[in-house]
Amino acid sequence: MQSETDVIRRYDRDMVDLIEKDRSGYYIAKRIIDIVAAFILLVIFLPLMSLIALAIKLYSSGPIFFIQERVGSKRQSRGKNTYWRKVAFPCCKFRTMHQNADSSVHQAYIKALIDNDQEQIQVLQGDTSSVHKLVNDSRITRPGKLSRKLSLDELPQLFNVLRGDMSLVGPRPAIPYEVEMYKPWHLQRLEAQPGVTGLQQVTSRSVADFDEQVRLDIEYINHQSLWLDIKIILKTPLVILSTRGAG
Repeated sequence: MQSETDVIRRYDRDMVDLIEKDRSGYYIAKRIIDIVAAFILLVIFLPLMSLIALAIKLYSSGPIFFIQERVGSKRQSRGKNTYWRKVAFPCCKFRTMHQNADSSVHQAYIKALIDNDQEQIQVLQGDTSSVHKLVNDSRITRPGKLSRKLSLDELPQLFNVLRGDMSLVGPRPAIPYEVEMYKPWHLQRLEAQPGVTGLQQVTSRSVADFDEQVRLDIEYINHQSLWLDIKIILKTPLVILSTRGAG
């Protein structure tokens, strides 16, 4: 357990600082694994990614990639201490929606999810579902539905890993308007570099409510290690193929 002398937290809407004891060895090893594994995965999945790109162009007009600003964190130094600073970065995904899709529906859904407003969630979903995501979203294209179900739309985030915006394992990167809706304790999930997969994804995917998803992210942050990262990476393909929580 970390004592009060190990960690000092300060939260606001512009900055999230976590001053912590030195874990440089872990972060260096994690970064090396990220670079090597992301490069290998991109080579392996290049044929599949080419097919996804072709399907996107055949079924709808518009760009192949969807670039969206996301919120993450960067580890920085202050004297002898290290801390996490909230940063925005362009997150890359395969486009799964029709071009220029209206985001207001998703913003309303995120608000209902964070507020745990089950009545509004059901209205926006158009159906009763145990999955906490928009399962009947008319904005999604036909290939986009399959791509999302198998998380194939997230493969381009491997480029974000190579750039250093993300890690293979960590909390999912948040959308800025989502962060604006956070309760103060939710900001703890920004105390680590965002990941392509994470403890929340392999434990509950989209089945847990928002607070439970955040608690799982915080649990990962408090117990992160190379062994935990490896276990999450190995579990991810099985969870994706099961399609549990995929909508």
